[in-house]
Amino acid sequence: MNKRQHIIGLSLLALAISGCAVTSAPIEPQASEARAQQDLKAMFDQQEPLTGPLTLHDAMARAVKYNLEARLKVMEHALAESQLDLARYDLLPRIAASGGYVGRSNISASSSRSIETGSQSLEPSTSLDRDRGVADLTMVWNVLDFGVSYVSAKQQADQRLIFEERRRKVVHGIVQDVRSAYWRAVAAERLLGRIDSLMARVDQARANSQRMSREQLGDPIRTLGYQRALIDATRQLEEQRRALSLAKTELAALINLPFGSDVTLAMPEAYEIPQVEADLADLEQQALINRPELREQDYQARISAAETRKAMLRMLPGLEFAAGGHYDSNSFLVNQSWADYGVKITWNLLNVLAAPAAIDVAKAGEAVTAARRQAMSMAVLAQLHVANANFHEARRQFVTSQHLAELDEQIAEQLRNRYNTQNIGELELIQGELEALRAQLHQDLAYAELRNAHAQLFVSAGVDPLPTDLPDARLTTLADALRTHEAALAQAQ
Repeated sequence: MNKRQHIIGLSLLALAISGCAVTSAPIEPQASEARAQQDLKAMFDQQEPLTGPLTLHDAMARAVKYNLEARLKVMEHALAESQLDLARYDLLPRIAASGGYVGRSNISASSSRSIETGSQSLEPSTSLDRDRGVADLTMVWNVLDFGVSYVSAKQQADQRLIFEERRRKVVHGIVQDVRSAYWRAVAAERLLGRIDSLMARVDQARANSQRMSREQLGDPIRTLGYQRALIDATRQLEEQRRALSLAKTELAALINLPFGSDVTLAMPEAYEIPQVEADLADLEQQALINRPELREQDYQARISAAETRKAMLRMLPGLEFAAGGHYDSNSFLVNQSWADYGVKITWNLLNVLAAPAAIDVAKAGEAVTAARRQAMSMAVLAQLHVANANFHEARRQFVTSQHLAELDEQIAEQLRNRYNTQNIGELELIQGELEALRAQLHQDLAYAELRNAHAQLFVSAGVDPLPTDLPDARLTTLADALRTHEAALAQAQ
């Protein structure tokens, strides 16, 4: 019988253990499909529709408001705000409330015994009901914990400001990426039609040449050489088309438009060459003050200094105030409700022993933060000077590309006139138009690089593309602010 009970007990134990096992089922394809559909809807939901030609500043505004990376930084900033609000509650006293029912299976009774004779001096008696209700409300406030929590809350406030600087940096990068992609997309919209038209003419010329070769008309060597030149022209046109074909897709991704959307760009009427009249020394000072990376290090230095103060605070004794109200339904009590209070000093002596090491670690963290900030300052100044050199070089390259494009267009026009009078063949005209098209492409890309280099110079100086006090977050408001900022930068203000 005992053996059977033992076997049954082991079986029940094994069943209980197997029932507590945790398993995880793989995600079903239907769940993944539903998640994909939900994400697609969320990525493009609640966006203002694109109703007209997309300008540069409209594209920047859409990127600032709808770009998913920018949204993530905004969410991180909101999370830091919430964590700061939560940290403030650590400054309050600890208040604990409890209430309930207490019972036991028999009477809590006791007697006494004489320590001199060893005989019982009191018959068993009780002063506690078998069933009773109890309630407590206790408040405890430790001055040392308040000081440490206050410093931690200040650190959390600095952490929130760090997220704000990181959001600034993301906005800088997104605006720069949109500017570069936009001007390349403008070049694509301006030139892709001409490229396709020229490629169609090349294909027709190749078909005519192949027909002549099959009919054995003319010199075979000249015919094959002609076909080879046409194929080489096709290859060059395909390379130029590939350089432009993805520009709109990249722009759509940056401004968070659904891929495949029909986007019409607002074409600029003329090229405007931006100028920089600001003194480079002033830009250096501006960069050292306003760059998001350096401001983040300033906040990190404050956080490290606060860590040193926390280590020093933990060396001190803690002064604790306590007060509470209590209730007990025990009928034997004279006072079933009462209040108590007290003051207590606590001191963890081990913290005194560990404090010097903790302070050394905190001070070492301060020194590392200062060294990192100085190294970053040098990198920021280097970026500023590189951006300045890139801007002047980009301006020279654009002027050269502009002159070359004008000359090649004049040459192509002369070749068209000669072709119309049958003084030259079609291959020579195609090659001339190909050179003009290539020069136009280089001019447009050089202008895109010029505008990007001009803005990068001010981004390197820590200049924000948007003011901090916008009246609202509508796209028109953002676009107008970006346009005003762009005009100010064009005049080097």
